[in-house]
Amino acid sequence: MGVLYVVATPIGNLEDVTLRALRLLGEADLVLAEDTRRTRILLERHGIAAKPISLHAHNEAARVGSVLEALEAGGVVALVSDAGTPLVSDPGARLVAAALEADHTVSPIPGPSAALAALSAAGLASERFSFVGFLPRRVGERGALLESLSTRPETLIFFESPRRLAETLRALHRALGDRSACVARELTKRHEELARGPLTVLTERFAEGAKGEVTIVVAGATPQPPPDVAAGALDPAIRAGLETGRSSRDLAAELALEHGASRRQVYARVVALKQGD
Repeated sequence: MGVLYVVATPIGNLEDVTLRALRLLGEADLVLAEDTRRTRILLERHGIAAKPISLHAHNEAARVGSVLEALEAGGVVALVSDAGTPLVSDPGARLVAAALEADHTVSPIPGPSAALAALSAAGLASERFSFVGFLPRRVGERGALLESLSTRPETLIFFESPRRLAETLRALHRALGDRSACVARELTKRHEELARGPLTVLTERFAEGAKGEVTIVVAGATPQPPPDVAAGALDPAIRAGLETGRSSRDLAAELALEHGASRRQVYARVVALKQGD
């Protein structure tokens, strides 16, 4: 059986590549690249003679069969994207799934990632974060997704095109409020820029858009204190639940999870209201 290596490549500076990645790119029987021109620059810079074959969003389905044949013959295949870690808002998921389904080995070769690079220098909390990727283009879908993220406490990471940066910053401000954020542009390149500040300030700064690859890092929502169950904060929700015939335990469990309250306190309040009624 063959081996499919998922190889991370530089997001800008061509020196940001691991020795293992270079060795495998040189040894691979087949190098698959989202953009062969960009990958060829990396290979030539490091003296690698491999000739990459394209695998992008528009031809991935058609390429899977021939790649599986190469793997069946015991071949070594290296998959790279335009920049950074493949499959992170890039093609390749279909191929990886097919290779695993056929019992081939799939092995990651870790390295650069624009999302993690931006997070590490954003100056925001990094213990927990959610990578959102590119927001939907349709206003309704984008608004619904941002609404679902509005109460999430972890740091949020987005990718965006420079042409849509101003519009996206405005949408983030409307949905999330004036949170601290960082716009990371052209990471590791000559014109690298990390602009930090409230979303209002960043929205004004990039009102005309920007040039280059963009990653946006936004602070998570400020945790809200749990409701004062004993003081009746959840009484309306409890009474509404009891009217539907829900059991006390199920209702308490649901409300405790929804509001971040103690299940024991909610259950005690449910029982008290039930007995009082």
